Amino acid sequence: MEITPFQEPSRISNNKDGDPALTVFLTRKETEVELPLPMHVKNKNPAPVQITTQQILLVTSELQEAEIRLPKQKIIDAEELAEYRLRKRKEFEDLVRRLRWNTSVWVKYAQWEESQRDFARARSIWERAIEVDYTNWTLWLKYSEMEMKNRFVNHARNVWDRAVSLLPRIDQLWYKYIHMEEMLGNFPGARQIFERWMIWEPDHDGWAAYINFELRYNEIERARWIYDRYVECHPGEKAWIRYAKFEVKNGEIARGRLCYQRALNQLGEDDVIEEFFIAFANFEERCKELERARVIYEYALDHIPKGKAENIYEKFVQFEKQYGDREGIDNLISRKIR
Repeated sequence: MEITPFQEPSRISNNKDGDPALTVFLTRKETEVELPLPMHVKNKNPAPVQITTQQILLVTSELQEAEIRLPKQKIIDAEELAEYRLRKRKEFEDLVRRLRWNTSVWVKYAQWEESQRDFARARSIWERAIEVDYTNWTLWLKYSEMEMKNRFVNHARNVWDRAVSLLPRIDQLWYKYIHMEEMLGNFPGARQIFERWMIWEPDHDGWAAYINFELRYNEIERARWIYDRYVECHPGEKAWIRYAKFEVKNGEIARGRLCYQRALNQLGEDDVIEEFFIAFANFEERCKELERARVIYEYALDHIPKGKAENIYEKFVQFEKQYGDREGIDNLISRKIR
């Protein structure tokens, strides 16, 4: 007998002899054919909220376990202290051997020796670091600061002296060296350091620092002498204007006017810019020398190209509006138009 999945439960006999005891009963469920489940197609559209790599790393770092910290050890006797120092020195030596060019490793090593109050060893570390890279001026700075902080004045002088000799173009070293001597009250020593520095012809700020040093102690004549050297080193409008303002501030009006005249003669007509003439004219205006100021403005307009004299015109117009008449203003405006 042929059985289909849709037939009612029936008896199937596999017994050739027809023995009823061997008859098998099947249900409808057992006779059904099992078909595969339908596959669901994934949504390949981009997610409405995008997760960045930075967010993933942030979450990962938050989920990481807290760093295991060793408990602080309390040193109770000299033997343990010696063992601790030996271990730390070995660690630092291994580091500087592997990271010889890493400045921070040397600095930490030297500062650790300083914290142990072993200044001889600390100096040795600083010297080794300088041998590796003497051009790194921060090493010299930190080295000398260690000496000053612990009141080793002569050692600090030695470090500063070597530093400015090897790196004379690093202004910060000169400033710090001079500041130390000034704080110690060694004014002649500070002046000698300034003189050594001026040989290297520093920028405007270096000369200004020397001049201000002398002015702090009311050394007007020395400051004037330095200004003479300053304008020789930097023969430009900036230096001459500073020189003239210095004289005016100290009540030397004639000397201030002479500075402007010397600058004009030394620089020449072609090298003088409009800022210089404006400063010169303002000086004469403050001195109530209005005709002198007017002559300076006119001279500037005659010798500076029109395209570079916009500020001169504006200042001259303001000057004429305040001190001149209508005819002078009209002539100036017509001159600008031409």
